[in-house]
Amino acid sequence: MPICAQANPALEAVIADNLEGLERPSRLTVEPLVAQIAGTGPEGLALLQAWSERQLGLTEDGRAVIIGDDDTATDAVTGQPVPEADPQMLRPNSGVRGVIESALVAGALNDPDPARRRAALESLARGGTFEQLTALRGALDDLDPALAARKARLERLLTIQVGENSEARVTAIEDLAGDVSLDFRAALNPLLVTRRVVATEEPQGNVAREIAIDSDELPREAAIALLVSEGVLEPRLTSAEQRAALAANLSDGTVGGVPVADLSDPDARDRAYEALEDAGTVPPAATEAEVQAALDAHRVYELYAEPDPAVTEAARAAQIRAQVRLGAMQGIDLGLDALSLASIYFLAAIGLAVTFGVMRVINMAHGEFIMMGAYTGYTVQTLVSDRTLSLVAALPLAFAVTFGAGVVLYRLVIRHLAHRPLETLLATFGVSIALQQLAKNIFGTQARPLTAPAWLEGSITINDVISISSIRVAIFVLALLFLALFLFIMKRTRLGLEVRAVTQNPGMAASMGINPDRIAMMTFGLGSGIAGIAGVAIGLFAQVTSEIGQQYIVQSFMTVVVGGVGNIWGTLAGATLIGGLSKVIESFNPGNTLAAQTFMILFIIIFIQFRPRGIIPQKGRAAEA
Repeated sequence: MPICAQANPALEAVIADNLEGLERPSRLTVEPLVAQIAGTGPEGLALLQAWSERQLGLTEDGRAVIIGDDDTATDAVTGQPVPEADPQMLRPNSGVRGVIESALVAGALNDPDPARRRAALESLARGGTFEQLTALRGALDDLDPALAARKARLERLLTIQVGENSEARVTAIEDLAGDVSLDFRAALNPLLVTRRVVATEEPQGNVAREIAIDSDELPREAAIALLVSEGVLEPRLTSAEQRAALAANLSDGTVGGVPVADLSDPDARDRAYEALEDAGTVPPAATEAEVQAALDAHRVYELYAEPDPAVTEAARAAQIRAQVRLGAMQGIDLGLDALSLASIYFLAAIGLAVTFGVMRVINMAHGEFIMMGAYTGYTVQTLVSDRTLSLVAALPLAFAVTFGAGVVLYRLVIRHLAHRPLETLLATFGVSIALQQLAKNIFGTQARPLTAPAWLEGSITINDVISISSIRVAIFVLALLFLALFLFIMKRTRLGLEVRAVTQNPGMAASMGINPDRIAMMTFGLGSGIAGIAGVAIGLFAQVTSEIGQQYIVQSFMTVVVGGVGNIWGTLAGATLIGGLSKVIESFNPGNTLAAQTFMILFIIIFIQFRPRGIIPQKGRAAEA
C-alpha cells in the first residue's frame, strides 16, 4: 500500500495517545485502537498493514516507523525517510493480527482494484463485525454491477448477524425471507442454535421451549446425564459400586452407623453410604432417591444462543419458509433429473421400439449397437481434434455404421429365423457377446473418453438447488428431435407407409408390390442406426466401454414393454414413467441404485399384470397379428 508523503495529524495524535496500546496490544482491547487508526485514512491503513506484517516499530521518541523490505525506515505519519532509525519492532500475536486484518478488509472495500474489493467481500462473507458492516454500508456504490450486487446482499447478511439493533436485523431477515440460497440459510443457522439447561424454574434468556423429562425426545438416562453435566447432581451410584463401597467400610458390624443386618433394605444402604459420604470416606455419588429427587425438582429448557426473541422468531419463520420453498425446489430438481433420465431411456429405446415393436424381433444385440455408436464417436474424436466438429461428424457416421451393421445382421441372421422368436433371441444374444469381445479386442478393456465440446460442459443453474448439466439438456433436445424425425418418417414418407403396410398385413402388402423382406431389412437398419446415435449421446456423459450398451438394454426393453409394443407414443410414456419412478425411488435411498432397480422391476411385474399391453397399446390389425 503506498505511503502518503503528507503528514496526518489525526494519525499522529492517535499514535501519541496509544503508545502503550501499540507496544502491548491485547486481542480484547486493541479493536478500538485499530478502528481509530483505520479511520485516519490511507496512512492509517498503511500503518495497520505494516503492523500486521510485523514491519512496524516505535522509536525512542515515540514515532511509528515502517521498515521496508530493503530495511529502510519510513515515518508512518509523514511518509518521510527516517535515517539511522533503531526502532523497537512490534510483534502482534495472531489474535491482534486478526483484528488488524479485519480492519484492512474494510479499507479494501473502496480499493480501486476490483480484485481487492472482491477479496475483501469474500473475507467479509466468512464473518464480520459491526464496524465492518458500517464500512460496507459506506462502500455500497460500486462501478462493477456484480460487485455492487454482492455488496448489497452481503450488507443484508451481515445486518442479520451483527446489525445495530433488533429492528434492523428483523428487517434484514424479512427482506431475504423465502430465499433458499446457502449463504442466507447459513446466516440463519447460528441464530437458531439452542442449548439445553436445567433449572428449577424458567430461566432468564431467550427460551425456545421446555422439554419433558422421560419423553422420547429426552429419555430419563439422558436427563440424568444432563443434570450431572450441569453440576446439579453427582454421578449416579450403581448397586454394585454401592455394595463394594459399603463392604470396604465395614467396621464392628456396622457401616456408616447402620447395622449390617439392616443393609438388606435399599434405604438403609443409602443412609449408610450418605454417612460415609459425609465423613469423606467415599466419593460423592447420587443414590437412586437423590436422582429421582433431582429429576422431580428440575425442568429442562432449550435456550437460543441468540438473546433477542424478535430476531429468533423472525429467523424461525424465515427458516420454515425457506424449507418449504427448498422442498419445492428439490421437487423441481428431482423432476428435471427424472426428465433427463427419461430422455436417455427414450433415446436408447427408440431403435428397440422399431425392431421389437414393429418387427416383433427380440434383438438382444441392441445394446451393442449403442456401444458401436459410442465407439464410433470416440474414434472420430481421436481423428478430429475439434470437439464440436467431431461431434457433428460422429452423429451421422454412427448412424451409418450401425445402420450397416443392422442390415448385415438382418441379412445374415434375422431373415433366416423369421417367426422363430426363441431362436432369434438366442442368436442375437450370441451376436451380442461376439460384438462385446470384438470391441475388447479392438479398443481394449479400459474405458475410453468421449469428451463433450466446451459449450456442452458445465450446467444450467437456476439457484443453489436447481441445476441440470448442459449435456443432459442436449440429450433431451436430441430425444425430441428423434421423436419428430421418427413420426415424420412413419407418417410422411413412402418408407413409413410401406413399414405400416407390412406390419399390418405382409401378404396384402406384397400383393401391392411392396417387398416385405426389403422393408424389414430397412426397418431393422433404421432401428439399429438410431441406437448408434443414442450411443454417441450416452457416451458424452458415460464411460465408453464394451459393456456400455448392457447398462441400458434392460431399461430399453422395460420402456418398450411398459409403454406399449409398437407404439412410439407408448415408448415415450414408458420412458417417462420408468425414468420418473427410478428417480423417485433413488431419492429415498440415494446410495443404493441396485435397490431402486429391484423395486422398479417389481413395479413393472405388477404393472404388466394389470396392463399386459402397456400404457398405450397398439390398435388395429397390427395388434391382432
